[in-house]
Amino acid sequence: MSSGIEIRNIEKSYKRGRQRVEVLKGLNLAIAAGDFLALMGPSGSGKTTLLNLIGGLDRPDRGEMWVAGTRIDRLSSGELAEWRARHIGFIFQFYNLMPMLTAARNIELPLLLTPLGRDERRQRIATVLDIVGLGARAGHKPSQMSGGEQQRVAIARALVADPEILVCDEPTGDLDRHTADEILGLLQLLNQRGKTIVMVTHDARAADHARHTVHLDKGVLASEGIAA
Repeated sequence: MSSGIEIRNIEKSYKRGRQRVEVLKGLNLAIAAGDFLALMGPSGSGKTTLLNLIGGLDRPDRGEMWVAGTRIDRLSSGELAEWRARHIGFIFQFYNLMPMLTAARNIELPLLLTPLGRDERRQRIATVLDIVGLGARAGHKPSQMSGGEQQRVAIARALVADPEILVCDEPTGDLDRHTADEILGLLQLLNQRGKTIVMVTHDARAADHARHTVHLDKGVLASEGIAA
């Protein structure tokens, strides 16, 4: 099934005390399978909210969310968790690695929820460590690695279950320029290998690594519609 994304008339709001704050307002967006989309906009524009909806971490108030061939806004919590584990890989700004675990054990965590045996888990871990260029660092803990190496481990963790879609929230926001460019080059390589990537960023130079860019402002797209 297609790993594309289609968002139809999505609305999302949150309560702040007694006040209801509208975050996304009737948003429509189509992202083709195999695209690399940068999502830009000022703070508070709804970028991370939209990313969380695409990744199945949150639900819209109204509208339809079609992701990787499934209408995810209609799934139960259990169905959504199972769908998310199969189809989505998450990459965050601050890595979210377990400090007491080695790189290999951090990468293994998503696989512990699958029926894969130990040997197949080890094979997958070795494969993704090679993809991100850290085959020799499998036994190192986060404190023994640079920020760029930690982000590579986080990317390997996102890849290990072989998801169709990677959602990235400011993946280079905590890195120096040179290291950021290396991570963005790796994301480009993964995109060339068929992964659909949606990346939130404030950095125009980071957005230049994507195939397309859309701008979100006050819950609406500056140019509504299709990223193409």
